[in-house]
Amino acid sequence: MKKLILVTGYLLLVTGSFAQTVTQKLQKAWQQFETDPQLKHAISSLYVIDAKTGKVVFDKNSQLGLAPASTQKIITAATAFELLGKDYRYKTELGYDGEIDKYGLNGDLYIFSNGDPTFGSWRYNTTKEEKIFNDFTDAIIRKGIKKISGKIEAHASEWETQYIPDGWIWQDIGNYYGAGARGINWRENQFDIKLESGNKLKEPVNIKNITPELWQTEFVSEVKSAEKNTGDNAFVYLPLNSRQGYIRGTIPIEEKSFKISGAIPDPQRQLVYSFAKYLSIKNPGVSYILESIPDFGNFAISEQDRAIKKTNVFFAHYSPSLDSIIYWFLKKSINLYGEALIKTFAYEKKGFGSTDSGVAIVKDFWKQKGIDEDELNIKDGSGLSPLNRVTTHVQVEILKYAKTKNWFPYFYDALPEYNGMKIKSGTISDVKGYCGYHKAKDGNEYIFSFLVNNYNGPSSAVVNKMYKLLDLLK
Repeated sequence: MKKLILVTGYLLLVTGSFAQTVTQKLQKAWQQFETDPQLKHAISSLYVIDAKTGKVVFDKNSQLGLAPASTQKIITAATAFELLGKDYRYKTELGYDGEIDKYGLNGDLYIFSNGDPTFGSWRYNTTKEEKIFNDFTDAIIRKGIKKISGKIEAHASEWETQYIPDGWIWQDIGNYYGAGARGINWRENQFDIKLESGNKLKEPVNIKNITPELWQTEFVSEVKSAEKNTGDNAFVYLPLNSRQGYIRGTIPIEEKSFKISGAIPDPQRQLVYSFAKYLSIKNPGVSYILESIPDFGNFAISEQDRAIKKTNVFFAHYSPSLDSIIYWFLKKSINLYGEALIKTFAYEKKGFGSTDSGVAIVKDFWKQKGIDEDELNIKDGSGLSPLNRVTTHVQVEILKYAKTKNWFPYFYDALPEYNGMKIKSGTISDVKGYCGYHKAKDGNEYIFSFLVNNYNGPSSAVVNKMYKLLDLLK
C-alpha cells in the first residue's frame, strides 16, 4: 500500500512538473513574441487548456475581444451541428402554375429554394450544374411538359434581400470569397475569369473568357502585367445592383490563361438564365418555348402566392447532409456556407432567414451554455467582417464543448491540418489566427486559440512566429 501511494504521488508530481514546464516555456516564448518588432503595435492573445481536465495551461489576454477572421467559423459550425443536426438537408423544388395539356405547360415554371449554399456546387457529385439540370429536365419530361408558354422564375421569399452582411468591405464583395448568401444560391455564387497578360511590365491584361456566361453583366479589365512569380493581385469590383464591373490590380507577365474568381452578381437570375439556355440548347430534341427569358418576372411574390404555387411542386432536390457541408466549410473556409448557415438558423427558428436574427440566435444559444454573450460580438457567420470581435477564451470553451458531443468526429475531421495540428486558420487584413486541438507526443491533449491583430510586415513572418509558439505544445 505504501509503495502504491509513493508511485501515485510520484506520477502526480511528474505530471504537475510537466504541465508547469509547458506553462513556463510558453511564458518565456510569449515574452519574446510580444517584443518582436513586427508586433510592436499589435494586440495578441493565446489561451491554452488541458483538453482532458480543462485546466488552464496558458492565458494571455483571453478576455480581450479581437477580430478572429475565419477562426470564427468554428463557432458557426458547432452551432449548426447543435441547432440543425448533422443530417440536416436543404431542399430546392420545381413547381408550376397554370395547366399542363398535351402540348405542354400553359403557365410558368418555378424554382423554390430555402438557401441551399451547395446548389450547383462542383464539390459534390449530386450538386454539380450538369447533374442538377439533368435531374430538372428529366422531371419536367416525366411531368409531360414539352413546351413552356410562360416564364421560368426563381423564388425564395422567406430570406431577406440584403445578402451582404453589414461590415464587409468594398475590396471583398466583388470577389468569390465575398459572395453573400441568398435565398437562392447557384454555383457557390462564383464565376471564373481567365486573364491573359502581356510580355512586358505594366502592359494591359485582357479578359479571355468568363465562366459561366453571366446574365447582363460586363467587366472591364484595368489589370496590368507585373513581374513573374508575383501571384494573384487582381480584384473584382462590382457595385451592388450594377451590371458593369471592373478588374483591377496585377497578375504576372506571360500568363496565357490566369484564373481568378468573382462573385456572381445575381445568382437567382443567373440560375434561371443558365437553365433556360440548357433547356434550349442542350436538349434540342424537346421543344421548349421560353418567351420571357430577358425578363424573368416578379421575384418578390407574396406568401399567399407562394403557397398556391407550391401546391404544384413535382420535384425536389436535396443538398448533401450538414456534416458534409461542414466538412467543406471548415476545410476550404467557404464564407458563403457560413453566411447561409447563419441565415438558416433564423429561417428554421423564426421562419425568415436574416443575418441579424441568426447572429442573435447564435449568441443566445451559447449564453444558455454558460458563455458570456459579450464575448461573442459577431456580425456574420464566416468571420470576413473586420467588425467581428471574439475572445480566445470563448473559442476554446466552444471547442471544449464540441469535444463532448456525438457529432464531434465530423467536426474534428473537417478541421484542416496546419503545422502538424488540427486547427482552423483565419486571415484578413493584418489579422492572423489559429484555434483547434493538438495531442502531444507524450499523450497530453490541448485545446487552444491564438489571435493576432494589427501586426506589421508580411503575414508569412507572423505565421512562422506563431507556429514557433504552438510548437511548444508538441
